[in-house]
Amino acid sequence: MPGNPKGDRRERELVNRLHDAGFAVMRAPASGSSTDRELPDVLAGDGRVFYAVEAKSSSGDPIYLRGEEVEALIYFSRNFGATPKIGVRFDREDWYFFHPGDLYVTDGGNYRVKKETAIEDGETIDDLLAASEDTESDRSVAEVLNAVEQGVLSAEEAEEML
Repeated sequence: MPGNPKGDRRERELVNRLHDAGFAVMRAPASGSSTDRELPDVLAGDGRVFYAVEAKSSSGDPIYLRGEEVEALIYFSRNFGATPKIGVRFDREDWYFFHPGDLYVTDGGNYRVKKETAIEDGETIDDLLAASEDTESDRSVAEVLNAVEQGVLSAEEAEEML
């Protein structure tokens, strides 16, 4: 019996949207609770940029992510050589993406994305494509510096990336 039919449908939708945009993409079949390994929901790349995406959807309420799932996404992304992204979709809205370091952290160490924040500040699939075209963009530098500030990357790792 499927655990979350709507979530599965949204992940398949995201895979199709990224594919249509020109990314090689796959849905990680072992993501979620079917394995002990923490895997992202979606992997996408075009030979220049690679994304590991944790996908979440909501009917309109804020989306919450456990701190452990975000940490696992960052860990996997670092080892895989991908940029971690949180992909969120609210009903009747498009997909929006955030680097984990750009998300609001609750007092309990979890992460939250409000619908208004997603619409105003989130990256679109077109933005992900633009990053591919300009891999040395200021946004990428800002993400690396933000990751250092958050303690996700060491200064030495950031230096290698830049």
